[in-house]
Amino acid sequence: MNIYLDNAATTKLSEKAFDEMKKAFFDMYGNPSSRHFMGVDAEKLVNEARKTIASELKCEEKEIVFTSGGTESNNMALIGTALANRRRGKHIITTNFEHASVYNPLLFLEKEGYEITFAKADSMGRVDSSYLASLVRDDTILVSTMMVNNEVGSVLDIVALAKAVKAKNPKTLYHVDAIQGFPKYKILPKKIGVDLMSVSSHKFNGPKGCGFIFIKDKTKISPIIFGGGQQKDMRSGTENVPGIVGMTAAISEYCKKREENCEKMYALKERLVKGLLALNGVGNIDGIKINAMFEETDDPKTLDEETLKARIRATAPHIVSVGFPKAKSEVFLHVLEMKGICVSSGSACSSNHPAISGSLKAIGVPNEYLDTTLRFSLSPDNTEEEIDYVIKTIKEELPTYMQFFKK
Repeated sequence: MNIYLDNAATTKLSEKAFDEMKKAFFDMYGNPSSRHFMGVDAEKLVNEARKTIASELKCEEKEIVFTSGGTESNNMALIGTALANRRRGKHIITTNFEHASVYNPLLFLEKEGYEITFAKADSMGRVDSSYLASLVRDDTILVSTMMVNNEVGSVLDIVALAKAVKAKNPKTLYHVDAIQGFPKYKILPKKIGVDLMSVSSHKFNGPKGCGFIFIKDKTKISPIIFGGGQQKDMRSGTENVPGIVGMTAAISEYCKKREENCEKMYALKERLVKGLLALNGVGNIDGIKINAMFEETDDPKTLDEETLKARIRATAPHIVSVGFPKAKSEVFLHVLEMKGICVSSGSACSSNHPAISGSLKAIGVPNEYLDTTLRFSLSPDNTEEEIDYVIKTIKEELPTYMQFFKK
């Protein structure tokens, strides 16, 4: 049995997205900037995709800029905004558990003379809106936070955060990295006070190498890619027409089943969490810990069903971060892989540079779990039988592994 539980890294392309992409690849393959009928037909596909996405976000079509994915969208939001607003100030706020595609551009800006303040998350991966607002100053040009943490699945209240930031300084721009959040959650950026929002296609059954950024009209931002002036000079380069139509098809398909998809994933997540916690005390297994899901004073064993369900649903439907006692994550990952189970030890974007997770350290995960944590990430395609097999496999493999590798 092969079980894919690494959907936070990437998802399988949907058949609908693939069908739409094939048409763009083979039937409507003109350059959208060309003025002959093949180019015009390709341009129509791009415009129709922009219209569809704008309709979902309840924004204007001109506020959607297509990119190569989440990393480019985040870089554009951060570097583009910093460059365009540097005369007004050089202070930027983010959190201490952001994705590398936010963290590293900010380190670049810090070297260029910008001041970066890192707001601290609590043990459940939350950032209090009053606390965040207290960090905003007159010269704060940008606040950037993720919506859903890609490693531990905590969810930030972006509605409250946007409101607090704007109340403190209406001129401060607010950027949301919604790469793990959209379209699992319905997000209306203009309505809630978000100025910029990054999205990546391959996180919701769209193709890799495609994404978009929402940029609220009249937001002061500079392009960071220069060339032929496509997309009204905001993002030069020939548009990835097959990617754009595939991404849009995936968005439409997912949004039609958003509630159904999330309910199914929450049910699977609850089954996985309960199953893993139940292993504590079985044989010599003890100390399995679910990260960013419980208060510091919680004892998962004593929580009633209603409270446990509430804790689970306070996090994203698709991500479970699990610490296994004395089980090195990079090794235990391959133990599970040999049993046909694909999981990850953290963000896939950092897999070529393995290190202790910044997200885990940021939320205060105990030292003994920093390098013994695995991420299980679900999709609506997963089944109860798969979850049961994962729990059974861990029950069988973990005791032997712990005994063999005990310190």
